[in-house]
Amino acid sequence: MLDLKYVREHPDLIRENIANRHVSADLDTVLELYDRRNELLHSVEQLRAARNENARAMKQKLSDAERSTLIEEGKRIKQDIAAGEEELRTVEERLNEAADTLPNLTHPDSPVGATEDANRELEIVGNVPSLDFPARDHVTLGADLDIVDFEHAAKVSGAKFYYLRNQGVFLELALTRFALDRLTARGFTPMITPDIARTDVVAGIGFNPRGPESNIYNLEAEDSSLVGTAEITLGGYYAGESLDGADLPLRLAGLSHCFRREAGAAGQFSRGLYRVHQFTKVEMFILAHPDDSEDLHQEMLAIEKEIFSALEIPFRVVDICTGDLGNPAYRKYDLEAWMPGRGEHGEWGEVTSTSNCTDFQSRRLNIRYQRTGENGRRDKGYVHLLNGTAVAVSRAIIAILENFQQADGSVVIPEALRPYTGFDRIPAR
Repeated sequence: MLDLKYVREHPDLIRENIANRHVSADLDTVLELYDRRNELLHSVEQLRAARNENARAMKQKLSDAERSTLIEEGKRIKQDIAAGEEELRTVEERLNEAADTLPNLTHPDSPVGATEDANRELEIVGNVPSLDFPARDHVTLGADLDIVDFEHAAKVSGAKFYYLRNQGVFLELALTRFALDRLTARGFTPMITPDIARTDVVAGIGFNPRGPESNIYNLEAEDSSLVGTAEITLGGYYAGESLDGADLPLRLAGLSHCFRREAGAAGQFSRGLYRVHQFTKVEMFILAHPDDSEDLHQEMLAIEKEIFSALEIPFRVVDICTGDLGNPAYRKYDLEAWMPGRGEHGEWGEVTSTSNCTDFQSRRLNIRYQRTGENGRRDKGYVHLLNGTAVAVSRAIIAILENFQQADGSVVIPEALRPYTGFDRIPAR
């Protein structure tokens, strides 16, 4: 959620940001409700002051007629306060609902555009492999090597689920441990997070927990949902807390399952492991002082690049355009790995993303910091929250299978993973 005082003071900037983001948001309603909320706050405070004055007057020496008048006045004030507080609650609920449609502010360097076609390619890292045989996609490779089974998963769980078998199991475990080792070496605290979060936490992070457009699985008769990412549970960990600014930044590494409805996801680029309803992910999450969040965002991007460079997977770095950011993100970068089996001649496919969400999420989650500055003055406010994918296992497996496939049908394991897998190749069957 944005600072509504800032919204009220900069309506033209907010209106331009809404247009650049190509989102549906009713700024006029937000402003109208914000002003009405403030009027009601002022009115209710005046009524409470009148109630206190009435109570003080009742303690004086009074005639029966004066006391009777004050009693009646007190009853009226009490009724007016109750009515004012009820209207205030209603207006605040409507204001919060309308304000939730406003996207975060946008970094001035983010490319302006409506779709991913406007994303800006920043660099390409690694060499795209030149195969001297027809490239197979990961679906074919997974079946031939007997390490990924979609058919039985569809029978048991439905479409877009999968079983990992044989070396595929150890490949997933290797990727998660490899990522966690990299992150703990960089000062991240490793955590295995719950797969369920309360609805208010899901909404606080900025995910839509309800409605046909939601990508979240809700639990029937429960005020909770399956998480789409550990970002939700890591963000909720400190909800409602005031942190010592001297402890910032707090770096967390969350290992979790991720559950996504992927409603409407279709097409050849969504097949196989690329878009599934359940997968394992290692997520980076940082709680930062506002002055440090942009530098820490670059640090998270550098870690993602380091991980995929170590895995010897060619990738490109993309600066995401305004229309493709998502409401919470102030700025977002994606890593897109080269996937030789994607399309007729190979294509780039997203494997990680990292976002600086500034104080957009922490306002809803009420995560604050306070510290004493160098001049002795108290520095306090909302923390900035940042997230980034270290490894989304299903997509990393796609990139490994397709980039390291061999003419004989086998797949070579990247050297950095071999100490974790215990084998250097998945042989052809």
